[in-house]
Amino acid sequence: MPASKASQSFVPVKEVRNGVVLLKDGGYRGILMVSSINFSLKSEDEQRGIIGGFQSFLNTLDFSVQIVVHSRKMDIRPYLELLQQRMDIQSTELMRLQLREYIAFIQNFIEGADIMTKMFYVIVPYAQSGGAEVAKTFGFGNKKEAGSEETDDFEKERIQLEQRMSLVAAGLSSSGLRAIPLGTEEIIELLYRSFNLGDMENPIRLTNT
Repeated sequence: MPASKASQSFVPVKEVRNGVVLLKDGGYRGILMVSSINFSLKSEDEQRGIIGGFQSFLNTLDFSVQIVVHSRKMDIRPYLELLQQRMDIQSTELMRLQLREYIAFIQNFIEGADIMTKMFYVIVPYAQSGGAEVAKTFGFGNKKEAGSEETDDFEKERIQLEQRMSLVAAGLSSSGLRAIPLGTEEIIELLYRSFNLGDMENPIRLTNT
């Protein structure tokens, strides 16, 4: 078995469709990207309010969620390119000199330290309904209509998952956190970077197939 296929066998993801992760075991996952807050800069009353809001959020859930912190090295190259462009169009030598020195400072700084950025995600699960699973297991239904039935089942399950995600987003807002769902391409990029840590600094180029 080729190495690539052997490694793919450990990845539980079957496909990503309409912003939904379909797992090989039939489960569904939605992914919310969550904003962050600087808790240490809040007053004691604000901190208590945030903690209380988060406790209330957890108490309202009747299903489990996963909280994922994704760390990656910040790619500072686009910022340096922007500074270079600004320097090239400056009309005065003084401004060009200041920008040149600033660019050199940034380059020296990042060479001596890895600047990391953290992204926060909440993974929301949903399992297929028992009726749909029984039908698939025992082969109920017309084979000619299997494709349309599968599409209908997916749409029903997707709506249920989106309702859960909306509930999670509303609960997080009580702690001052903003949560937005990831689309298909964003999920693919996140999964790619999660399973290919060596390509963290390289841009992701998606092609439609």
